[in-house]
Amino acid sequence: MKPKNIFYIILTGFLIGACSEKSTNESMSKEINFNIEAKQVAEHQGKPVFEYLLDNGNMQVELSNYGGLVSKIIVPDKNGNLENVALTLDHVKDFLTKPNPFFGATAGRVANRIANAEFTLDGVTYQLAKTNGDNHLHGGVEGFNKKVWDPEIYSNDSVMGVKMTYLSSDGEEGYPGNLETTLWMELTTDNILRIRFESTTDKRTIVNLTNHTYFNLGGMKRDVLDHEFQFWADYYTPVDEELIPTGEVKDVSNTPFDFRSPKILGDQIAANGEGFDHNMVMKLEKSPDMKHFVRVKHPESGRVMDMFSDNTGVQFYTANFLSNFPGANGKIYEKHWGFCLESQNWPDAINHENFPSPILNPGEKYEHQIEYKFSVEK
Repeated sequence: MKPKNIFYIILTGFLIGACSEKSTNESMSKEINFNIEAKQVAEHQGKPVFEYLLDNGNMQVELSNYGGLVSKIIVPDKNGNLENVALTLDHVKDFLTKPNPFFGATAGRVANRIANAEFTLDGVTYQLAKTNGDNHLHGGVEGFNKKVWDPEIYSNDSVMGVKMTYLSSDGEEGYPGNLETTLWMELTTDNILRIRFESTTDKRTIVNLTNHTYFNLGGMKRDVLDHEFQFWADYYTPVDEELIPTGEVKDVSNTPFDFRSPKILGDQIAANGEGFDHNMVMKLEKSPDMKHFVRVKHPESGRVMDMFSDNTGVQFYTANFLSNFPGANGKIYEKHWGFCLESQNWPDAINHENFPSPILNPGEKYEHQIEYKFSVEK
């Protein structure tokens, strides 16, 4: 599709001296020079689709208001070489026409799976689309990942980003209530990609939002089996053959899910079978405090990613179903070529009374914050 109007907006910030850390885990930052570029690349659903480039002088993040998308994350390795570490398509506009497994997308209204594609709330049973076998996955046929959000650029002395809003009408994809959601996607001076969600509703409903970026800290040269992972999680939720939680909350001790000390992913996958597509439990109850969820290191490049969130769990997915996928720059993405850390409420929570509730009431506010901090370790 050829857009009717193509234009650029460039906002350039000021130079900021960043602190230097003399440790084995060194900050990538030396100087920060904020720059935001916005370019209209298409029109969809009667709205302009933009590609945004956030640049702090050390790393870059490419975003779009189509699908609340993170399309690229470009960071240096220990030698200063810049590479994209997010699985993606060549161009933002390609996401409008080429099916993909939720690369970088905002998943909602309800991320992850809902068993039998239905749930009951206040005595009413809601039927949803069966998009994953007999189950519902990531919000339905046209979830938040396929919507054009209304965007607004912002910046200050420590952060720059794009604020996006979307109103999901009552009954959309089978969910009750008019749900108004605001999404902030921003890059900070200290190399943090921060994603924030807020939602309100006029009718009792369920909400569980996340970002679905596939990471490969090696820069897409091969699979991620050589990455080192550490989770601050004492429990996980086992699943059945359809990847629906059984309702059990199991201790990770003496299982392949025990990443409480750093483990090489390939070793743990070999112990677990095909890979991981499980909820790692970060909190047993909801609270607003940010927690250090995960630390991932790619020893060869020296790239490190630390993930923080205020949510109760993270879906750890190791791209088990990826196969022969034509990705960006002529690369073919294969099984285990990426990993997802989807900060969210526990999957299928509406159907398990012992899980943290996904219910949002009128007058309440759903809030969720995720941070991915990038650094290098020599």
